[in-house]
Amino acid sequence: MDTETVSPNFDDIRPLNNDEVKDAIEELVANKDFERAYQYIKSDLTWDQFVAAMRSCKTKEEFKSTLSRDAVMIVAKHTTFSLSISGRSRLPEGKPACTFMSNHRDIVLDASFLNVMLYDVGYGMTQVAIGDNLLIRPWIKTLVRLNNSFIVKRGVSVRQMLEVSGTLSAYIRHTITDTKESVWIAQREGRAKDSDDRTQGSVLKMLNMSGKKDILSNLMELNVVPVAISYEYDPCDYLKAKEFQQKRDDPDFVKCQRDDLLSMETGILNNKGRVHFTIGNPINDSLSELDPAMEKNELIAAVASVIDKEIYKHYRFYPCNYVAYDMLTGTKRFSENYGLKDKKHFENYLQGQLDKIVLPNKDEAFLRTKMLEMYSNPLKNHWANKE
Repeated sequence: MDTETVSPNFDDIRPLNNDEVKDAIEELVANKDFERAYQYIKSDLTWDQFVAAMRSCKTKEEFKSTLSRDAVMIVAKHTTFSLSISGRSRLPEGKPACTFMSNHRDIVLDASFLNVMLYDVGYGMTQVAIGDNLLIRPWIKTLVRLNNSFIVKRGVSVRQMLEVSGTLSAYIRHTITDTKESVWIAQREGRAKDSDDRTQGSVLKMLNMSGKKDILSNLMELNVVPVAISYEYDPCDYLKAKEFQQKRDDPDFVKCQRDDLLSMETGILNNKGRVHFTIGNPINDSLSELDPAMEKNELIAAVASVIDKEIYKHYRFYPCNYVAYDMLTGTKRFSENYGLKDKKHFENYLQGQLDKIVLPNKDEAFLRTKMLEMYSNPLKNHWANKE
C-alpha cells in the first residue's frame, strides 16, 4: 500500500511518494558519497550495473524488494554466521497493519533485517522510524525516505517537542489505520547501550497522543507486536563501553556526528555472529486485562511492562551471554551452557574489543565491566521475568 494520499502536514517526515522515486534515484546516482558508500556493500554488480538496476525501479516497493533486500542480504552474508526469525505463527491472522516494537541493538540493521525476514515470510515490509540525528548527509536522508522510512525529529526545544510528537503520533496512526501499512519503532529513543532493554513511557505517550479514545483503546488500535532481537556479538560494544567512560569522566560529554557515522559503519560492516529475531505475542489481549481507571503514568508503566516481558521472554541466548554473566558475577550459575573453549573464545573476543578503545585515561576494568553487562543484562532480565 502506498502513501500517495498522505496529508501535506506530514511532508517533512513521511517517506517518498512513488511519483518522487525517479528524481530521488537520479539524485543518488549523481552523488559521489553514495557511490563511495556502495563500494562497502561488496555487491556482485559493478557501479554502472547498479545504477541501471536503480533506474529500472519505478516504485518504492520495487526498490525495497529488489535492491534494498539484496544489499541487506549481502551484509548478512558477510557479517553474520546466521540470520533467522521465529514466532511467525504469532503474527496476527489476516495480516493487519501492526506496530512492530523491538529492543534496539544496531542503528541501521535492526529494522533492515526485520523487514527482509518479514518480506520473505510473506508479511510485507514495514515503514521504519529513524531519528533525524542519523541523517548526517543529504543522500542518507534521500535513501532512507526511498526505503520507506519516516523521520523522528530529535533535539528540538521543549516547546516544539509537543508539536513534533503530536505530528509523529498522527503519522503512525494514519499509516496503521488509513494506509494499512505496518511500522517498526524502537521501544526507546536510541539504543540501550548496556542492553538493559526497557520500553520508555515517552514512546507510549507519543503513540497515544493522536488517539481519540482512552489510552488502552488508543494503543490497541495500533496493534503493537513486540519483537525480541538477539545479536551474538555487537560490533559496537567497544564504542558503547568507550562512551560510558567518556560520560563518567565528563558528565557534559555529547557524541558528535562523526561518532554516529562510525557507529553506523561499524554496526553494518563488522561481525555479528548469529542474529535472531523472535516475534512476540501481540499485546492487545494483555492490554484488555489492564484497569483503564489506573492513573495515567501507572497505566503507561503497566503497558511498558507488558511489552518488556514479551521481549525478555523471547530473547535467544548464546554461549557468550552465559559466560559474560558468570564472569561478571563471579559465579558458575550458567556453566552448563558453555564449555572451556566457549569461555576462552569470549575472553579473547572481549580483550580484542577492549584493545580497540583509545582513551587518554583508559580504565580497562570499568570498560570490561560495562561490556560484560551488555552481554549479561538480557539474560538477567529473562530470568528475573521467569522467577
